[in-house]
Amino acid sequence: MTFPERIIVEFITVGNTLKVCAICEDTGREVTMVGDPRASRAELKRLAANKLRYVMRKEAEQKAGAQKGIIV
Repeated sequence: MTFPERIIVEFITVGNTLKVCAICEDTGREVTMVGDPRASRAELKRLAANKLRYVMRKEAEQKAGAQKGIIV
């Protein structure tokens, strides 16, 4: 599996927090996190992209692990 190179990041203000969504353009996989609205947008974007990569890597590992075993 290739990990996302093209990621869309969306910022939504919700009360006194900032909801950050990262979406893989190729698969449509989305993750969400909540951040401090005073934090740097670049830092929040980096964190959201890292979370997306982490989640996609874990899902790929689980999928690969499900295929392991003994076939009788």
